[in-house]
Amino acid sequence: MREPAFWYRPRSPTSQLLSPLGALYGAITARRMARAGFDAGIPVICVGNYHVGGAGKTPTVLALARLLRDLGETPVVLSRGYGGRLEGPVMVDRTRHTAADIGDEPLMMARDVPVAVARDRLEGVALAKSQGATVILMDDGFQNPKLLKDASLIVIDSARGLGNGKVFPAGPLRAPLEPQLGRTDALVVIGEGHAADGVDAELSKRGKPVLRARLKPDAASLAQLFGKKVFAFAGIGDPERFFRSLRTAGIEVVRTRAFADHHMFSPEEIAAMAADAARGQLTLVTTEKDLARLRGRDDVPDGIVPFAVQLDFDDPPRLRQLISDHLYKARERRFSKR
Repeated sequence: MREPAFWYRPRSPTSQLLSPLGALYGAITARRMARAGFDAGIPVICVGNYHVGGAGKTPTVLALARLLRDLGETPVVLSRGYGGRLEGPVMVDRTRHTAADIGDEPLMMARDVPVAVARDRLEGVALAKSQGATVILMDDGFQNPKLLKDASLIVIDSARGLGNGKVFPAGPLRAPLEPQLGRTDALVVIGEGHAADGVDAELSKRGKPVLRARLKPDAASLAQLFGKKVFAFAGIGDPERFFRSLRTAGIEVVRTRAFADHHMFSPEEIAAMAADAARGQLTLVTTEKDLARLRGRDDVPDGIVPFAVQLDFDDPPRLRQLISDHLYKARERRFSKR
């Protein structure tokens, strides 16, 4: 979906009108979040958001997967496969699956880490464990109570924050903020902005760690785009952040086109953008997630450059210690119950 602009206007009449619906939705979600979850038997680390839309979960999951491997673990990502037709459980296979099968994010992540797609998370846990997982990395699912989380890391964009702070559909929050804060083990703030400062301060006051991180462009992507004028397009939670990232990296962005998150591009849209780029002698550039949805299609022109990014934490040793501590506590808790 495309996020409505009134979610980021503090005194929007539309938001006020929808507030009763938001209060009802929030009360139901908060009640669900309080339920006890199923114990997977191995540590479960959840990477989530307080709100709908994108904030940087996927780069965070990939960064944690790298860290876990460095710690000697075998992580498997658990995803619902949003946008895909397969209910699972199924391990993502990039040689035979498309984004239409299992969703764009699982297809993209499977290049770097094993990914289990399952609408039923308990079935996904069983599949992940059958693949030798020692840790399950949940991509989203913070508000879903079905699975017990040993640690929940919440990702927030420093420029967007939480918008008007209201619950869907009056605002972007998936549940009232207070019960979400109470279940947060750490906050990951991405970028240089200050829109998340209030959440940062509140969690710090509660003794919860706040980690700062930045999206760093891949050197190979920069080399491909060096000295070129580009037409950038994206169908992600926050396309403007992608366009800003390109400009910040020194890339000359001449044209942009934004689509809703997980947008499935039609042949007509692809043809129109390719024609516009050719007329202006522009290079088409998009996100890795968007390119995953275009993979394997005959109507996609050659030469679309994916702008790859990697999440860099300001204090990697602190993150490493945080994850190590949660793994130790998770295993100690299970051992003590034997």
